[in-house]
Amino acid sequence: MRASTFKLLLDTAMELIQQDGHIPTVAEVAVRSNVSRATAYRYFPSRSALITSVIDASLEPVRSLAPDERGGRERVHELFKKTFPRFKEFEPQLRAAAQLALEQWALERAGLLEEEPYRRGHRIRILEHAIAPLKGELTPVARDRLHRALSVLYGIESYTILRDMWDLSDREMEKTLLWMADALIDASVRESGEAPGARRQSRK
Repeated sequence: MRASTFKLLLDTAMELIQQDGHIPTVAEVAVRSNVSRATAYRYFPSRSALITSVIDASLEPVRSLAPDERGGRERVHELFKKTFPRFKEFEPQLRAAAQLALEQWALERAGLLEEEPYRRGHRIRILEHAIAPLKGELTPVARDRLHRALSVLYGIESYTILRDMWDLSDREMEKTLLWMADALIDASVRESGEAPGARRQSRK
């Protein structure tokens, strides 16, 4: 019963975001689901909790980490290629999550935020796994910089820039972002090879 109620509320929230492009209140989800507000709030005490579950459902397949023998560049490419279709399928939900994060930042800064903020950060862990095979080629400084730079590319933010400002097709968007990722990896490897004592640092 608990699992079916959770799924009903989550599916309803996903549908409302898909239709309207904004995050509904928990009360709105309860009404549309024919569930009492008290019950809905037990599952989702805030919009932050609601959108966290929405995004988990949207991106879960690309968040699983498994060991493999591929190199760092191949892992990064595979990660981006697996994620692009999810961005396309769940674009309204992902845009709504970004919108909520910005809205809550402004409210928190003004001292007006009345719910716990929605926190993002899965991409840090996912990208750390993707670039792990590059450890032997990069200095710690270069590896950290590459990690941060890729986090700018890997997300709904870059997707919406290329979609909204440049009106790129899915194929052109993929080619552009993979080109950027390759350029960052190449620059990091080159920088590490030129750093004094680079080989010694990279083996630590």
